[in-house]
Amino acid sequence: MHLDTSEPNEAPKDMTHQWIVAAMIRVDHKTAKHADFRGSFRVKEQQRIEALETYCEHCKRAFDEVADVPCAAKINNEHLIGGDQSVRAKRKTFNLPPGVTAIPIPGPRINRRGIDAYIRGEI
Repeated sequence: MHLDTSEPNEAPKDMTHQWIVAAMIRVDHKTAKHADFRGSFRVKEQQRIEALETYCEHCKRAFDEVADVPCAAKINNEHLIGGDQSVRAKRKTFNLPPGVTAIPIPGPRINRRGIDAYIRGEI
């Protein structure tokens, strides 16, 4: 006799996209300073915001490309990491032979004083 172990009232997985908009917002100096320091800021009510790009937060794909298909990131995230890792070519590493070390090569002498430094903007 076969027993069904799945939940009878199990809800289907939500495969919809989570849309976000990259935007350009004009702000004054005070708001820009606050946004730079805090990483966030508030906008005025009814302020017009120019949308630069609309894309899915999870699969990182543009709205016009994937609006009518399920979100690929909710199936798996292979598209974000370059495909299946087991079949992808391994990274090449640079190994020096044992006993060999890197040798620094001196560059040209830089005069940090006098007229040469002034012309380069170091003073």
